[in-house]
Amino acid sequence: MIYAIEGEVFDKDEGKVFLKTNSGIIYEINVSLLTFSKIQKNEKILFLITEIIKENEYTLYGFLNKEEKKLFDTLLKINGVGPKAALGIISTMTPNEFIEAVKNNDVQTLKKVPGIGPKSAKRIIVEMGEFEVENLDNNLTQAIIALENLGFKRGDILKALQGESGSVEELIKKALKRLGM
Repeated sequence: MIYAIEGEVFDKDEGKVFLKTNSGIIYEINVSLLTFSKIQKNEKILFLITEIIKENEYTLYGFLNKEEKKLFDTLLKINGVGPKAALGIISTMTPNEFIEAVKNNDVQTLKKVPGIGPKSAKRIIVEMGEFEVENLDNNLTQAIIALENLGFKRGDILKALQGESGSVEELIKKALKRLGM
């Protein structure tokens, strides 16, 4: 699995960036419109990568920060939301704007995304609620991700960390203690 690709922007074209690595390979990477507008040709850049592998297709999606990538990956878990719709959401609003829209049950804001109608917007709001929507860069979220990577179930982690605060390290220690480790 590819975590990130670093290279020089060889070319740009409608939501795609062609990134040339030091080894001479040029990757086609799909990016949000916000990311597309920030980068320039010949700029050296590092993209965090999500790979989508299908029977007859291999596609790379690139992000400049962890928050965008995490939101994209989370959106892909929602029934009926594919890479195109997820990228559309990230192209229309920042991760924090999206989180606020979900917290406020703001269907109108989500309907501004091309291809998202009222039914899809409502489904996204309901299903994102299951993912404990919160500010994507806070310590609690980072601790949850770390514990999930250690193999713990999200429900158990949430119970162990309920009402807790502190640094990422403190939260992980508290959770491990409660989880019997």
